[in-house]
Amino acid sequence: MPVKIRLQRHGKKGKPFFWIVAADSRAKRDGKFLEKLGIYNPTTNPATIEIDVDSSVKWLQNGAQPTDTARAILSYKGVLLKNHLVGGVRKGALTEEQAEEKFNAWVSEKEGKVEAKKENLSKEQEAAKAKALEAEKEVNAKREAEAAAAAQPEVEETTEDQEAAAANEVDDATAAEANAEEKQDQSGS
Repeated sequence: MPVKIRLQRHGKKGKPFFWIVAADSRAKRDGKFLEKLGIYNPTTNPATIEIDVDSSVKWLQNGAQPTDTARAILSYKGVLLKNHLVGGVRKGALTEEQAEEKFNAWVSEKEGKVEAKKENLSKEQEAAKAKALEAEKEVNAKREAEAAAAAQPEVEETTEDQEAAAANEVDDATAAEANAEEKQDQSGS
């Protein structure tokens, strides 16, 4: 029976979620499978991949052929490397301890790279959030300045009106004084 290691789609429309399975190549994509090897969630950043390395290596040793996408996922998680190292142990080129040591060193290095990527993504998100906040503060400051500028002419107009009214009162008062002086001059003369 020709066995393939492939992805089986789950999840709702627009939000895919995959199982990595060993299945008969003649079975439907989402149909019967022989063994579930792991999961793959491409919607997260970076993509979430959980896989049983030993079971995957067992299926590869038994002749299962991974699809292109499954091969990329297996390579990313080190399953193909472990399969290669197991082949070296079987041929006598390495001891099992050496193979395990090489695999663990590779896994720790890969985890370091993934963590660095996660940190960079979080830093970029924080920087974008800070930049958006600064832009929003700037827009708010402009809006407040425009509102203050719009309110200021009304205040100036009221002060101008008050000044005009005060000037009219002063003119009226000086006119009243002038009239009073004229009356005094006329009555005094």
